[in-house]
Amino acid sequence: METLTDFSQSLALTEYIANAKRKKEVTIIASILLSAILAMTFWCVVNWYIFHSKEAKRKAQLTHMFYIEPVGGEEDDQEVQLFNISTISAATNNFSQANKIGEGGFGPVYQGRLPDGQNIAVKRLSQNSYQGLQEFKNEVTLIAQLQHRNLVKLLGCCIQGEERMLVYEYMPNKSLDQFIFDEARKILLPWEKRFGILKGVSKGLNYLHHESILRIIHRDLKASNVLLDDEMNPKISDFGLARIFENEREETTRRVIGTHGYMSPEYVMDGHYSIKSDVYSFGVLAIEIISGQKNWGFHHPDHELNLLGHAWTLWNEGRALELIDPVLEESSNDTKVSRCIQVGLLCVQHRAEERPTMSEVVSMLQDECGILVEPGEPGFFSGRSFRWTGPASWDCNNHSVNGLTVTTLTGRL
Repeated sequence: METLTDFSQSLALTEYIANAKRKKEVTIIASILLSAILAMTFWCVVNWYIFHSKEAKRKAQLTHMFYIEPVGGEEDDQEVQLFNISTISAATNNFSQANKIGEGGFGPVYQGRLPDGQNIAVKRLSQNSYQGLQEFKNEVTLIAQLQHRNLVKLLGCCIQGEERMLVYEYMPNKSLDQFIFDEARKILLPWEKRFGILKGVSKGLNYLHHESILRIIHRDLKASNVLLDDEMNPKISDFGLARIFENEREETTRRVIGTHGYMSPEYVMDGHYSIKSDVYSFGVLAIEIISGQKNWGFHHPDHELNLLGHAWTLWNEGRALELIDPVLEESSNDTKVSRCIQVGLLCVQHRAEERPTMSEVVSMLQDECGILVEPGEPGFFSGRSFRWTGPASWDCNNHSVNGLTVTTLTGRL
């Protein structure tokens, strides 16, 4: 028969076993919880590391993408600012139509305001843009190196996922074409303002060709790529098609990209471009500024000539002043106007070697008493609309987007 002592010992043993089980269960549960916590912590640390490694790699790639080795031993920081897409989205009110101020070959352009109050213009690469990452990189890497009062200032860029955006200083008066080709607004640009714009654009091009650390051919100078600040001072924009050149020789390309009416004959016909290609474009722009008419699509009831041909005819007949925009008649200076027409015609001469350099153009516009030579025949002046008619052995695949023409030449080049 079990005694009381044996019962007590049995009860104590049972409690001991139960306590041991509870301790083991607690230990197991604690171990599981601790393992889970450690696993979660490890997972968080790994993901944090992966995320920041990817972000660091992305920034490193962008830095490499948009960094140009300083020219001439310069050690200044040449990197552009990288904007987060959320910052740009907030600045432009989520890219609202109310903030849209224009559209070009690159894509739509929006006005925005950064948190510090600075006004910006944002160019957003559209999905159907003819321009791609190469043009995007080209514009960033080139303009980041340039500092001149007549060149638009690039503040930075944004590249996240499929998004490609360029962030510029905001130019409140937008582009020159919205004034000189608008019957209601062209009166806001009297002669002295237009003359100042001509001189400013010439100085900006001269800087690109002869004075900047990178010698650059713009290749797409036109009225819509000349922006105006709050005082109507001009700034050249859009460097997506620009090219660096190291000497005065002519370069050749199979891919001719430019805007109808502004491209030089040698570039359109043969794919040859040089600083004289920009000079030709400047000459067209000068005639347009003076006349208030577009070269491409110009119509005159008495002949089939385009604007350049019309200007050259008037010059040869001693009636050059008839070219002037009627709204300028009261504000213009006949001597200055005649000289600017002559400079414009010298710039659009058919043969590239006969055109002046931009440094010579700047001198011509500043020295109002200097003697100028007589201009020769302009390029592309004989008809209202030029159509490329190269040799049959060549292929010409041509398409146009927002005034820009992309032509691929194959054969002799």
